[in-house]
Amino acid sequence: MDHALLTPVEMYRADAIALTAGLTEDVLIARAGRAVAEEIVRRYGARRTVVLAGPGNNGKDGLVAAQCLEAWGWPVMVSNDISGAELVVDALYGAGLNRSFPNEIAERVKAAGVPVVSIDVPSGLDGLTGQPRGAAIKANLTVTFFRKKPAHLLYPGRALCGEVVLADIGIDAAVLADIKPQLWENTKPALPEAQPTVHKFLRGHAIIWSGGALQTGAARLAAMAAARSGAGVVSIAGSPEALAMHAAHVSSIMLKPVSTMDDLRDLLEDTRIRSFCIGPAAGLDVSTRKAVMRVLRCQAPAVLDADALSVFEEDPQSLFLAISKRNAPTVLTPHEGEFQRLFGSIELNAENKVERARAAARASGAIVLYKGPDTVIAHPGGQAVINGNGGPGLAVAGSGDVLAGIITGLLAQGMDGFAAACAGAWLHAEAGNRCVRPVAEDLVEAL
Repeated sequence: MDHALLTPVEMYRADAIALTAGLTEDVLIARAGRAVAEEIVRRYGARRTVVLAGPGNNGKDGLVAAQCLEAWGWPVMVSNDISGAELVVDALYGAGLNRSFPNEIAERVKAAGVPVVSIDVPSGLDGLTGQPRGAAIKANLTVTFFRKKPAHLLYPGRALCGEVVLADIGIDAAVLADIKPQLWENTKPALPEAQPTVHKFLRGHAIIWSGGALQTGAARLAAMAAARSGAGVVSIAGSPEALAMHAAHVSSIMLKPVSTMDDLRDLLEDTRIRSFCIGPAAGLDVSTRKAVMRVLRCQAPAVLDADALSVFEEDPQSLFLAISKRNAPTVLTPHEGEFQRLFGSIELNAENKVERARAAARASGAIVLYKGPDTVIAHPGGQAVINGNGGPGLAVAGSGDVLAGIITGLLAQGMDGFAAACAGAWLHAEAGNRCVRPVAEDLVEAL
């Protein structure tokens, strides 16, 4: 629960429970304002500071911050006039803003060219969706309280918030038992550890489906990522022509010739297979569709990526029906285009990525990893996670193939489907963060 994310409504509920437990609104405001002032002092020397204070509790937090800074010797004004300011404290509106924010104010703050510290969220930013309501202020530092909000992690909110600091203002974490949050920030995962006496098949056998002879690179990236994530055995399955290409490139990856759907059925009867990945450069044709449906009849956890999703654009319900008949987890890993192709006919909230992912998970019966700089992982039961450590290093060809392989490797080791998807997203992003201008192969090595 340390990493629960609260919607604005849930945060209001947390405040209300705290008040009934003996805290007062004045105490919470005093603690919030002082926390903001302390974070400012930690980062900046004393300078002319203007506090923009709004009409609600966010403005009251700003007034307390101004009083603290003044008591500590800072030159502070509470004013709408920011001319001459060397630092601006944005205390206009918090995460629950429900109307458009004036572009004129946002532009005036931007034109000042000085550091901006926002309280709760930058004014104008919807705390739930991460989208501006009209315009929004861009902050260098955002100080929020008790728990982060979705907007701190969802783009463009994440970019508008700058550095985000979570301040403790004395609300007891026990209030979360009443709120029962269903959204969390993704964090460094606990990974499977092999026991000293295991052999390679007990560590998990992962199968990666190959594309044609001239489309083999994506499967190799996925296969190496599955191996680097800890699977004991990784095999690539595909046509003899494709495997001839793979054989020239891999040493530790096994090759499984599959020429027909009957061959695939026979392969899937091997009970040592613990996970199966299909989709990376598999081809947008009927053979890929048939292979996906055959894979979904087996009881190994499955990762469907790329072409394995797009081939069902015209008939997504047939895919969803096949998933619904499985007992093993199925993980779908669409990027924005694939998401629209597969789920475009579903009634989705256009502004809220978390709710889009949840709706897709409910409709498909699968764990949906909705890729992007703010990847969202959603479970059909409603639980969801936002991944906050992604960076531009992941925006390279083959990056998604690596992610699919990581998840497949973790599933092979027995991880729960939702946990494997969350862990895969975090590891994938961390690999990107450790590389300088990477290509996809670098992400595999960084694992």
